[in-house]
Amino acid sequence: MVSDVHGNAEALARASAGADAVVVLGDLLDIVDYHDHERGVLGRLFGPDRVRTFARLRREDGRRAAAYVRSLWGELADPAGSVDELVREQYDVLFGALDAPTYATPGNVDSPRLWPEYAREGLVMLDGQSVDLGGLRFGFAGGAVLPPGVPPLTGPAPWRAYLRTPEDFALALDALGEVDVWCTHVPPALDELCYDVVARRVEIGSEGLLDRIRAQRARWALFGHVHQPWSARARIGVTDCVNVGHFQRTASPYVLHW
Repeated sequence: MVSDVHGNAEALARASAGADAVVVLGDLLDIVDYHDHERGVLGRLFGPDRVRTFARLRREDGRRAAAYVRSLWGELADPAGSVDELVREQYDVLFGALDAPTYATPGNVDSPRLWPEYAREGLVMLDGQSVDLGGLRFGFAGGAVLPPGVPPLTGPAPWRAYLRTPEDFALALDALGEVDVWCTHVPPALDELCYDVVARRVEIGSEGLLDRIRAQRARWALFGHVHQPWSARARIGVTDCVNVGHFQRTASPYVLHW
């Protein structure tokens, strides 16, 4: 199990080697690399100084950060084409690193519209679908959840995160039916699972997922999204809820045995 790979293809290849199966819970792409400002799509397009400025603005004022990125896009002759070229370059390497049978769902830092280009035998892409693995039913729902009442952004944009309304995400969960293992990018909406102790903010978890975990008797709920969680693990009824880790930094997969 891996999540929040953010471009770490070398570690992904090591995790895949010899595995019975690999489950990817989203955020394969490295769009803004906060640890190495030369990397990621923004670093490649605009250089480390611009990324450093964006990272500072994002900590201080999200609206100013968004305005700053819009000004950067305006410098490019073909912003969408430039982003797609670098995204495909990353996906070529990342999906190519997966040798074991792989079951993947997209995170908010992914481009699910491009995923069909990479589908192949042994690489199954799932979002709102379930699959049987080793006698257990695994259900997958991708993306991150918007705050209630906030509509998704529409219109053209060079890059747009995969964000869903709570209602849309709930529909994806309902499509899974009864599962033994919930596989999502976002955690259920528990403060201890959603609070990032380094960023010092609560990421948005899914109330719908929390409700369904309480209503069913799944063995596990597995997710990522929160890079430095207050708690990486919690139990809801009989369900063991586990953040499988910020794989870009840990380079260590979460191994599930049953």
